[in-house]
Amino acid sequence: MDENNISGSKQFHLRSGILVGIFALCLGLFIAVLYDAQVVNHDAYLARSSTQVTASETVEASRGIITDRNGKVLVSNRESYTITIDTDLIEAAEGESHDEAVARTVLRLIRQCQASGVEWTDTLPLSRTEPFVYTTASASSSQRSRLQRYLSENGWSDSEITAESPYPAMSASLQAQLGAVNSQLTPQTLMDLMWADFGLEDADLGCTEEEARLVLGVLYELELRRLVGNGFYVAPYVFTEDVTVDFISLLNDGGFDGVVVETRSVRQYDTDYAAHILGRTGAIQSAEELNALNADWQAVRDAGEDTSAYHQYDMEDTVGRDGVEQAFESYLRGKDGTRLITTDEEGKTTGELYSIQPEPGGTVALTIDIDFQAQVEEILARRVEEMNAEDGLETRGAGAVVLSVEDSSVLALASYPNYSQRTYAEDLEALYADPAMPFFNRVTAGTYAPGSTFKPLTAVAALEEGVISTTSIINATGHWTYPGYPQSYANCWFYNSYGGRHGRINVSQAITESCNYFFAEMGYQLGLDTLNEYIAAFGLGQPTGIELGESLGTAPEGEVGQDLAPWAGFGQADMLFTPLQTANYLATLLRGGTRYDVHLLDTVTAYDGSEVLHRHESQVLSEFTISDETLAAVKKGMGDLVTRGSISRYFTDCIVSAGAKTGSAETGEELANGLFICFAPFDDPEIAVAIVIERADAGSALSSTAVEILNAYFAPGDVGIALVPEGTLLP
Repeated sequence: MDENNISGSKQFHLRSGILVGIFALCLGLFIAVLYDAQVVNHDAYLARSSTQVTASETVEASRGIITDRNGKVLVSNRESYTITIDTDLIEAAEGESHDEAVARTVLRLIRQCQASGVEWTDTLPLSRTEPFVYTTASASSSQRSRLQRYLSENGWSDSEITAESPYPAMSASLQAQLGAVNSQLTPQTLMDLMWADFGLEDADLGCTEEEARLVLGVLYELELRRLVGNGFYVAPYVFTEDVTVDFISLLNDGGFDGVVVETRSVRQYDTDYAAHILGRTGAIQSAEELNALNADWQAVRDAGEDTSAYHQYDMEDTVGRDGVEQAFESYLRGKDGTRLITTDEEGKTTGELYSIQPEPGGTVALTIDIDFQAQVEEILARRVEEMNAEDGLETRGAGAVVLSVEDSSVLALASYPNYSQRTYAEDLEALYADPAMPFFNRVTAGTYAPGSTFKPLTAVAALEEGVISTTSIINATGHWTYPGYPQSYANCWFYNSYGGRHGRINVSQAITESCNYFFAEMGYQLGLDTLNEYIAAFGLGQPTGIELGESLGTAPEGEVGQDLAPWAGFGQADMLFTPLQTANYLATLLRGGTRYDVHLLDTVTAYDGSEVLHRHESQVLSEFTISDETLAAVKKGMGDLVTRGSISRYFTDCIVSAGAKTGSAETGEELANGLFICFAPFDDPEIAVAIVIERADAGSALSSTAVEILNAYFAPGDVGIALVPEGTLLP
């Protein structure tokens, strides 16, 4: 036999033997481990597997961010520490009940919060200090309904708790049980009942009466969540949120059983401006609000369809309370995830995984330019503060809005007085006490008589209805009397101030001179019905379409036997409109009669920028035709006011050609409201502006403010911030 073959055969057998040996060794080890697990340590492993608990919890998705039109972040999120209480993790000492152990832990936690100046969630509508009284009258409707449910579940009261009837009455059974003569459930009686209900009747916590009230407030919060959960999912009780690392360290060092520190996303405001636009987030306030938020989810569920694309809100959710946060809740709200957590017998987490990953909300881009918005707010504030310093007034309010003539998108919307979202919590008490009402949005909710800013509308109506032509001449004598009723009259401002008259003028001159006589005659000849048709067509007294809440105002209505048309013609009848409506009326005029919806929303994109989820498409709300000749005549009147009229001296510093109209509206007080509308550039208008300053006396007083706003928008070289795609070469 060949020696090479013999040698190869030996090597083959050697390798095979080694492999078989390794396999036998592995098999032996496997059998040994299996024997150890199944026989030797069977009882230990069985006990460990029996005590591990797997629980499912909802992971809240972070809210979408809000940016301006140039991509500057206005509202974002940051991680913060929150503290929740898990009573299952609280162990009772020997001879102590679990209820007493929970109460003792709560008392320690409250005392630590008081020492550190940390506030916590306590919605029990009872005062925190003696003498204890109900605070149900000032509580929210959800707080009243929760107390009512708690009392009803315990059989203590069946009475409905409302703002009008805020004090609960004892149920007949409780009254009989206590042998009470008075049927009112007094605060002290309620506290005694709660103390017993929470298993503390024999407990000695060594606390004062006021501390006992605070402990009851926390135990009440825990109980509410059990009631809402109905024995199934129990929402976590967020004891306090946004606490410091130092406070967390104190809790860790203090060994607070059952106190769980978590992180969650909270809103961060990255600008001090646009507070009235952005709004805030907060808790759901009532069952009615909860039902409204769940309306879409409920409808899909009732139809038997898949509800996974809809969020089902509960009372613990944080939602947009006002402003953009509320208007675009459906876009900003992300999709919550689900996490599976495994804990051992000591309550320690042994593992966790996501069964459903949370998906952050979309990125909402607004139409405003935050830099321009800041300038408008500062310009408005500076002018009002100058006026206040001059006449000693402190409660004067103001508003200014700038719209794009192209599509009525909001470029800036400022209301004075303003506030900062960044310092909202610290300033809250002072803001509520301020008689100038800083939370009130003068642009969208304030309604004002338009005064002479209404005259361009009357001019359009008179020209389009054929009452006059662009060359018609009216002899304005200054004192207009109602035909056949000389005791009913209207005087021109020129007549009242100087005893003068404007004489023979056409429509453009009447706008420039703001002649009440001319427009009283136009109103009379048009009649109130026709005038109201144009008022509606221009969107005055109508919804503008803006996503924020707004007041609608009122169109003029004359009582039977009264004809207000002449006074409506120059803006002094019983009509009230918002500055936003007035700005859109001007934009509609400049477009030749096409009225678009006013809007703040530009686009919504996915949180990762992968796709555009929504892009605003302008809606035509109404449309009629203003002839080129009519439009030219009205614009000429407004342009001449700027170039050679009564406010021309203010516009010498304006860097762009413009047209404008002043207005003043009587308020029954010594000083009239000042109003101002303008547009620019004159030949090809880009923006329409409306300004109101309360008790400014005359609209001309707003001229310098308007010039500053126009200059801020058309400032040379101010091109804003452009978002350039990655990889693009810059010049």
